[in-house]
Amino acid sequence: MKISYIKYIVKTGAAFGMVATLLVSGCTDKFLDVDPQGQQPSQTFWSSEEDALKAVNAAYASLRTWGNTAFPAIAVESVGSDEAEKGSSTNDATYFNDYDNFTVTSTQGQLGGFWEAQYQNINYANQVLDNVPAISMNESLKARYLGEVKFIRAYSYFRLVRAFGGVPIRVHAVTADDKNVNIPRSTADEVYALIEQDLTDAASVLPTNYSANDLGRVTKGAALGLHAKVAMYLKKWESVFNYTNQIMGMGYSLVPNFERVFRLENENSSESVFEIQCALITGNKDASNSQYSQVQGVRGVTGGGWGFNVPTQVLADAFETGDPRRNATIIFRGETTPDGDVISPVGDNPMYNQKSYVPFNLYVTGYNEGAQQNVRVLRYSEVLLMNAEAANELGNATQALASLEQVRARARGSNTAILPRVTTTDKAQLRLAIWNERRVELAMEYDRYFDVIRQGRAAEIFGPKGWMAGKNEVWPIPQTEIDLSGGLLTQNPGY
Repeated sequence: MKISYIKYIVKTGAAFGMVATLLVSGCTDKFLDVDPQGQQPSQTFWSSEEDALKAVNAAYASLRTWGNTAFPAIAVESVGSDEAEKGSSTNDATYFNDYDNFTVTSTQGQLGGFWEAQYQNINYANQVLDNVPAISMNESLKARYLGEVKFIRAYSYFRLVRAFGGVPIRVHAVTADDKNVNIPRSTADEVYALIEQDLTDAASVLPTNYSANDLGRVTKGAALGLHAKVAMYLKKWESVFNYTNQIMGMGYSLVPNFERVFRLENENSSESVFEIQCALITGNKDASNSQYSQVQGVRGVTGGGWGFNVPTQVLADAFETGDPRRNATIIFRGETTPDGDVISPVGDNPMYNQKSYVPFNLYVTGYNEGAQQNVRVLRYSEVLLMNAEAANELGNATQALASLEQVRARARGSNTAILPRVTTTDKAQLRLAIWNERRVELAMEYDRYFDVIRQGRAAEIFGPKGWMAGKNEVWPIPQTEIDLSGGLLTQNPGY
């Protein structure tokens, strides 16, 4: 295998000051097997089809970094909800509690870590978009590569706009030669417009599937699925309905056993619309760098995880009686997992996230525990629930009930005594039923917090935790970014 990497100096007040290291691979049987051995000068890069592939692979690799999948993501996207809390030992990483009770200030470091991670993803995507068009190569493949990174850019801007509202828009890579690196915030509407355009462009050129060697790359279904989710936040129900209907005709299907959806054998399954690719590659610790599973793993076992981002009792109580998804979502203290791991009846936390779980016998000494666990970003069950919600908002209760029933039918399996079919055609009641289904189907997948806000229920549901309307719809802009911009970036109200 021939491995190389290229460094880019990134300096920007609006997007952070740092050295962005582009890790890339040449030929490999898993396209995210990367290793920083050797160095390829930037002036000789961007000249071949192989260079284009390396740069696109680097954009994918960035998605699994610490800021994208570990503490910063947990802080910004999870513990503010009612389904998750800090976890671990009482005195460890207590700053998570500031997100849980909405006392966090702009100087808290996880905000900056999340912001930086998203802009690093964006910069990798922009490098491809700036440089690959001039490379002489297969034009169809070139268009596909550009579509892939437009999805990555859109995904990162979506995470940013949900978290902070309007943010600076960068559509070109930042280099050390840039004279004007500080730019003001764009409006949230402008950010959403860019996201929608990128996803429209991506869906127009991406394939519906790939060969085994490229499994996990962005597909047309992924671009349409993320676009549907973006449109849902914008309440563009016709668009949500249209995009989800297209996906529903592409051959996706639900994995019969809900618990096994999240196990290694079902990575990139028929239910996977998009997931962040992670791997444990023997002899390559740099590529085996995901800590998504490690930081949420069961605490107190030999070689176990850190025990952060744990389910709450509120979540445990939210499941209907007998719903198998409860035990498939939550590892309870004292249980034996379906894979045979015995969980101690004593310890710091009564519950852990089972969706990020990797069986203990797959841990490898010297590597992050569970480094091989992919991060499920968008599943077909969510497509069905978005279709149901859009159909209901458009007055099509029949379609809404049909899509909702597919999700509930998979969950109940052969046990018809549980999870009865929803039959109401009352729009408000059906809306609530769909929202409740999202809650239990997507629990602990970093969705609940922003879902409740976009539904307009945050004051009711999160208010007892300290959430305040007019302030907590967004998090504070990191003070480090405001300082780097010389004050050009403005803070969100109330912080």
